[in-house]
Amino acid sequence: MKYQLRVAHLYGDLLNTYGDIGNILVLQYYAKQMNVELITKVISLDDDFQAADFDLAFFGGGQDYEQLIVSHNIQQKKTELTKFIEAGGPMLAICGGYQLLGEYYIGAKGEKIAGISALPHYTKSQVNHRFIGDIEIQNQETGQKYHGFENHNGLTYLGKNEKALGKVLSGHGNNGQDGTEGAIYKNVYCSYFHGPILARNGELAKRLLLIALKRRYPDADLNQAENLEISPTY
Repeated sequence: MKYQLRVAHLYGDLLNTYGDIGNILVLQYYAKQMNVELITKVISLDDDFQAADFDLAFFGGGQDYEQLIVSHNIQQKKTELTKFIEAGGPMLAICGGYQLLGEYYIGAKGEKIAGISALPHYTKSQVNHRFIGDIEIQNQETGQKYHGFENHNGLTYLGKNEKALGKVLSGHGNNGQDGTEGAIYKNVYCSYFHGPILARNGELAKRLLLIALKRRYPDADLNQAENLEISPTY
């Protein structure tokens, strides 16, 4: 049986500064090996997002100008995005997408920019400084190590019912203070990893795809997909 998953690429025409669209390409690569067809749709400024229409979502980041535009528009999609998240919909959110799912972030000029508060974290900013460089973390639940590259001004602090994507082994992470990087809330996975993250961490791509498959096809035999071996790419 060939499976099909519907993927929402949130603001994919605006938030592509760091090449994170590569995460979509990686999902397509592993999906093909799982005998899964991915149907991807960009959800932009003039588009509605309906939770029931998608099995998986990706939300990337961009420069301040584009993120400010998105921060205003995404309020119109807040209800359905929150519904998708609370129902257990799998999502990968990187950098600006990560910040906008939270309560707020402080922009480069000190302005407080509202997120949609679907997740309980918030983000402050550094003065004339960024966290830039290679980073390695370890997921406390699975023991898997994730490798990537961080480049962010934001200082993110996790909230109630959020777990870190991983404990920082090297690099800075969410805020350079508490040893956390990224966030997990229900089936939402957030990170500051660019590169893109899934290109170097195929196990995370596999996890997202399996969550989506099990939600859409609860009675299917997914042994082939579950047993897919992921070769190291770092």
